[in-house]
Amino acid sequence: MNRAANKTVIVTGAAKGFGEGIACDMFREGANVVMADLDEANGAALEKKLNAAGNNKALFVKCDVSNESEVENLVNEAVKKFRSLDVFVSNAGVLKAGGLEELKKEDFEFLTKINYTGFYLCVKHAARAMKEQNQKRPGIMTDIIQINSKSGLRGSHKNFAYAGGKFGAIGLAQSFALELIPYNIKVNVICPGNFFEGPLWMDPKIGLFVQYLKAGKAPGAKTIEDVKNYYEQQTPMKRGCRVEDVMKAIYYLIEQQYETGQALPVTGGQVMLN
Repeated sequence: MNRAANKTVIVTGAAKGFGEGIACDMFREGANVVMADLDEANGAALEKKLNAAGNNKALFVKCDVSNESEVENLVNEAVKKFRSLDVFVSNAGVLKAGGLEELKKEDFEFLTKINYTGFYLCVKHAARAMKEQNQKRPGIMTDIIQINSKSGLRGSHKNFAYAGGKFGAIGLAQSFALELIPYNIKVNVICPGNFFEGPLWMDPKIGLFVQYLKAGKAPGAKTIEDVKNYYEQQTPMKRGCRVEDVMKAIYYLIEQQYETGQALPVTGGQVMLN
């Protein structure tokens, strides 16, 4: 317990899904958590819920990670409120499946703007605050962690825009890791498998089960359940990734003082590194 005690943590895309789970877990572990999202209703409700549950504090800040002024404001609000920034979890991301003939150029650019450019902007402004802290606390390590995807480790059929942005983000993370380690800032990436229980997959209108059924990504699938079964069978452990799986990886990267620039798979054996 208290693996994040006295730390200030920013989590983007924190109003639901993996982001909400990460924010709640780190709050339970003693962190002051700043939650960023475009979903004001869920974000504000989560802030109220957490602040009623512990002695540490939670803050919601509306933020579009592709808007530099909003990202800058997010970091400034966190430092203003809690006087530090110890961990930045860049979790916000979007996905729209489609092959070369189906996916529109504007959709490709939107995915790239959030999943690739948004990560760059988050690192740029998180690093600014962390560098200033390093001057005052030179022996303290800080962490930037991107929640990437198994699609950042290998190509994804009829999902090129998402996979391309995730591949690119790993290249950014490795480059940022080299640039920022002199300031004791570690930059790492976690590549989870499919989070079937989250809204990204389960949304009945735009969830991935629906998108993948329409795109024909699961051969022979006629129903949502067929798609789910198909993807579960791709994983040696026969289940999707869960929040607790990702949290173990997050705490490992924070506590590990001798690792930066890594892309850590949490895929149930579906993707194995060479």
